[in-house]
Amino acid sequence: MIRCLVTAGPTREYFDPVRFMSNPSSGKMGYALADAAKRSGWRVDLVSGPVALRPPTGVTVHEVESGDQMYQAVSVLFEEVDILIMAAAVMDYRPVAYSAKKLKKSTGSLTVTMEPVVDIVKTIAARKGRRLVVGFAAETDDLEDNAKIKLAAKNLDFIVANPINEPGYGFGSETNRVVVFSSDGTAEEIGPAAKSDIADTLIDRFAGALGGI
Repeated sequence: MIRCLVTAGPTREYFDPVRFMSNPSSGKMGYALADAAKRSGWRVDLVSGPVALRPPTGVTVHEVESGDQMYQAVSVLFEEVDILIMAAAVMDYRPVAYSAKKLKKSTGSLTVTMEPVVDIVKTIAARKGRRLVVGFAAETDDLEDNAKIKLAAKNLDFIVANPINEPGYGFGSETNRVVVFSSDGTAEEIGPAAKSDIADTLIDRFAGALGGI
């Protein structure tokens, strides 16, 4: 049985107990992928950031909040899987300082200094061995160029790129349009279609690739 690890949703980086940096990811694409993988007979672990979605039936869900928590969960689970599908929208930066007390509102400006969050998929892919690693790229411009750069730089087998600035395909939408770039140089456009249908197609593609490892 193929064992699959999917990540989904946003991450949050707090700078005081009630305020955080995040993004609008709904987690719908990642949850659809986890559901499609399970329906294909795979054993599925889903590492999920904070979302308002019902977990797919039969999938083991690991709830996290920050990028570091997601990295720790993925790092442990990766040892037991055949494929990692990194669909989560991880915050690239986090506040350097955290205030244990709520920062009071003032009439002046507030400056928050940020530092990079660990690049989860790149760090994990560096030790992938024969396992497959799939990344996602949400792009507003130069989709093909940016996706191919990430595919090579992060040592991925596939990267799924989607244009988040096009109506109907951004964060939180029910539909999507993606282009799948492979490390063998091929590219395939999927959609526009419901995210569940795109997930089914992607899992079929990845299953074919797993047959070769």
